[in-house]
Amino acid sequence: MTTRRKFLKGAAVAAPAALAAPSIVHAQAPIKWRLQTYAGAALGEQVTKPAVDYINAAANGEMEIELFYADQIVPTGELFQAMQRGTIDMVHSDDDSMASPTPLQQFGGYFPFATKHILDVPVLFNQYGLADIWREEYAKVGVEWLSAAGQDPCNFNTTKEIKSVADLDGLKLYTFPTAGRFLSKFGVVPVNIPYEDAEVAVQTGELDGMAWSGITEDYTVGWADVTDYFLTNNISGAWIGSFFVNQQQWADLPDHLKQLVMAGIEAGHTYRNQWYWGGEARLRAQGDKLKLSTVPADEWAEVEDAAKEFWTEIAEEGEVHAKIVQIFRDYNDVINKAGPPYTNG
Repeated sequence: MTTRRKFLKGAAVAAPAALAAPSIVHAQAPIKWRLQTYAGAALGEQVTKPAVDYINAAANGEMEIELFYADQIVPTGELFQAMQRGTIDMVHSDDDSMASPTPLQQFGGYFPFATKHILDVPVLFNQYGLADIWREEYAKVGVEWLSAAGQDPCNFNTTKEIKSVADLDGLKLYTFPTAGRFLSKFGVVPVNIPYEDAEVAVQTGELDGMAWSGITEDYTVGWADVTDYFLTNNISGAWIGSFFVNQQQWADLPDHLKQLVMAGIEAGHTYRNQWYWGGEARLRAQGDKLKLSTVPADEWAEVEDAAKEFWTEIAEEGEVHAKIVQIFRDYNDVINKAGPPYTNG
């Protein structure tokens, strides 16, 4: 027989256990992802880490992203395959550097003269349809495309001064695959080596410099310490790169954490916008390591005209290629008609 005293005693014992149960259920291990960026450590601190820090700080212990820099888990050219098979969960890179197996590969990084400024990239993706194309093409190969943003222009930092288009001939430059393909039309010799080896390659003479970034990165990663000249003419106004996730990992992520990841990525975009925009101006005006040079605009028009022919070549490679090139043409028609500040002139 259960007495009132025994019942109350049992209830008193059961009560703490019942109260503790929810915390036991809630204290599950966090979701852990590994993200590798195309950027080396010094650059990655600015271009990838802010987004990762935002997500980790706001996730309240539910999620943790571990950040790896260029080539730390796999070579940059193998990033896509590693993400596809789940060796890496998330990637921050341009399509060109990670050897995307989609028709989008050559449009990531620096597609010659497609952009003039950093904000052109989000406009092209959000207002001109590139986001839909990127999302659809990556879904076909088991990867979730999340978001794209612009970064710095593609200038030249070299050990030899460039005063004319003819001076490009014979230069051995570290650059992106598609940019190298285009620059080879002017006699540039593109050199493909690991990112972290580029600085030493200049010192040993294997490289004459880089066509890989604007002046902000040159100072940030140490390239301004091993080269002497910076050409203010560029072959593209803004790098195009994205955040990607393994499709299954994204599907399994709870909706509220998906929103958090996207918010962190957007916060990172905002940080990079001001970091690059301010850095390019300040270091051109006040930097003391690189001597600035400029090829006259009427002569550099030869390079711009060659880009138009290059666009036509690429557009003929497939339906998706043609669609993207047409978007670039339409957008450039708009900004050229709009004039400054949308154009450089």
